[in-house]
Amino acid sequence: MYPLLFRLLFRRMDPEQAHHLAFRWIRLVVRVPVLRTFVAAALAPRYEALRTEAFGLRMHGPFGLAAGFDKNAVAVDGMSMLGFDHVEIGTVTGQPQPGNAPQRLFRLPADRALINRMGFNNDGSATVALRLATRREIFRTTVGVNIGKTKAVPDDAAIGDYVTSTERLAAHADYLVVNVSSPNTPGLRNLQAVDQLRPLLTAVREAADRVVPERRVPLLVKIAPDLADDDIDAVADLAVELRLDGIIATNTTVARHGLGLRTAPSLLAETGGLSGAPLKARSLEVLRRLYARVGDRITLVGVGGVENAEDAWQRILAGATLVQGYSAFIYQGPFWSRGIHKGLAARLANSQYATLAEAVGADTRKVHA
Repeated sequence: MYPLLFRLLFRRMDPEQAHHLAFRWIRLVVRVPVLRTFVAAALAPRYEALRTEAFGLRMHGPFGLAAGFDKNAVAVDGMSMLGFDHVEIGTVTGQPQPGNAPQRLFRLPADRALINRMGFNNDGSATVALRLATRREIFRTTVGVNIGKTKAVPDDAAIGDYVTSTERLAAHADYLVVNVSSPNTPGLRNLQAVDQLRPLLTAVREAADRVVPERRVPLLVKIAPDLADDDIDAVADLAVELRLDGIIATNTTVARHGLGLRTAPSLLAETGGLSGAPLKARSLEVLRRLYARVGDRITLVGVGGVENAEDAWQRILAGATLVQGYSAFIYQGPFWSRGIHKGLAARLANSQYATLAEAVGADTRKVHA
């Protein structure tokens, strides 16, 4: 039914309006006790074999919702109801901001992809922190908080902006992500350079430890697929040096490789980050390179072009303990997560590995043995 609904309704709507409409439906369903229980039973089956532990957190499985869908932490329970094992909210900035002017989200159905230049539109870290603090949890799920730089903040004040968000949000985060890889905030990707990334991550780590002394909040960094291989290695080495808990690979790309001939030239000319199927190969390549560099010392999260269970399984074999998705959810609908879990469980059962943890990085280890 969903493909028909997408063709007849959502595809005819402005992408951002369709997003908000779907969001409202999800939030309405989760408010009805009997209905949400029925939906969760149908869409979020649990597989004992898929239980996952990452940076000290236990999850029902490895598959989560990437940042960007729930920017303001308003539908955490709704997304858990749909089967996501963890939900990463954000990107949240120190100050509220409207993001870039419309139109800023574009569908490329022929390529199963999206282009976005949203520009970190969000309510700001103070409001999101209050929302998380007062949230009445319905479904237990792991909540990651992804933070970025406020556009109006000068580059030389970026660290202070990240620290402000950390001080407000760390207590409410199961894990914290420093986003330095969105292409839609001017100058942001410059922070991926190791000489700038080191003081930023150090300051965020110190702030998280200061405001949450009773536990260590896991800290991750999210990188771009457009980094050169030497820069990927440098970030990996820095993550080990600073004892980061994880790296998320990857964000969207500014490249336009892999797009088909059926994509309109006008869309190809749109600026912003490309996500979805065309990103699949490069994201997997970056993930493999990271795992070859860091091994099991750093937890890796694979995201970018994940469409089905086979994609998720390939990310795990490449070195990802956790896998995330977003763009394919737009095209495949509410049964997407269910299908990935079912397919992963089947692949694990038919593999040589006794547990999912045993499969993590297995293919990459073979190549580098």
